[in-house]
Amino acid sequence: MFQGVHNGTLTEAEIQTLLLTNAVTNSCSWAVAFHSFFALQAGLDPADVQAIRERRVPREPRCAALSTYARDLIEKRGHVGEAAVQTLLSAGFEPYQALEVLAVSAASTITNYALNIAEPPLEPTFQKHAWRPT
Repeated sequence: MFQGVHNGTLTEAEIQTLLLTNAVTNSCSWAVAFHSFFALQAGLDPADVQAIRERRVPREPRCAALSTYARDLIEKRGHVGEAAVQTLLSAGFEPYQALEVLAVSAASTITNYALNIAEPPLEPTFQKHAWRPT
């Protein structure tokens, strides 16, 4: 059972890949800066972080599959199809993780929407990672 963003089976790097992808897909500037910082802290390749920020697919295969699946979940409103799930599984994820990614994406999307409404100022720690939707 899903118990929260950081209480599942995904690694911190995978969680940050997912949360950064969701922030970009939801055009949430504050969350993009925040998750860019933490994605790098979690050890994601800077080039993969930049790719996600630019709405491109990361190079690392597992990261690419997760990012693509997360983006498709939001953009297709859950209608991703069997091929998308199979691509995720082919990258080494387990079937139950497809639903875990959905649960994390749902929580993340709500947070992104709240941040888009509230428009909080970006803390100095995250200024270096400021982002604006294109």
